[in-house]
Amino acid sequence: MLDAVTTTSEYGPERLGPIPAHRLTPEHRRAMEAFRATRRMEIFGPFIPLLWSPEAMVRAAALGEYLREGSAFPPGLSEFIILIAARHWTQQYEWSLHLPIAVRAGVEPEVAGAIAEGRRPPRMSPEQETLYDFCTELVQTQGVSDATYARTLDAFGEKGIVEAVAITGYYSMLAMVLNTARTPPVPGGPTLQPLDR
Repeated sequence: MLDAVTTTSEYGPERLGPIPAHRLTPEHRRAMEAFRATRRMEIFGPFIPLLWSPEAMVRAAALGEYLREGSAFPPGLSEFIILIAARHWTQQYEWSLHLPIAVRAGVEPEVAGAIAEGRRPPRMSPEQETLYDFCTELVQTQGVSDATYARTLDAFGEKGIVEAVAITGYYSMLAMVLNTARTPPVPGGPTLQPLDR
């Protein structure tokens, strides 16, 4: 996999692709081993471009592992937040990977479809409504109002607020990496249409 060449897709030539084997340093190899030890798989998606900075990749992977496995939110709510971040950044790989996971975790296809279209979803659960308002306001206005903050605090407490920001921020960071690298979506996976902003 690490000998793969840079590819071109409808998104343009892929950048920051796999590091050729002859360019792998001991730091790269240690980062790959650490990833395999925790994830029990080869590096993929955003971790391929992140590997060009091995320490950043290891630390990003550790944060991601916590947010996926140990955060205050059950999978259905954390995946809901991830969809909001992916839509904000029109991040094709993130969307194509996480939409099926979100639906399996309980996010209704109608809700996900509205997010994909840039609309407020109908018939959200109270928890989804609170997180939608909080996360959407955060990415669109770079902050949250007192009213939105108070509702989110009441629903999820301080830990929930910090972790909603952390999930939004983490997947926004990965989206920026993936968009910069022009990483294509998962083959055959769902993609996003650009929004008029």
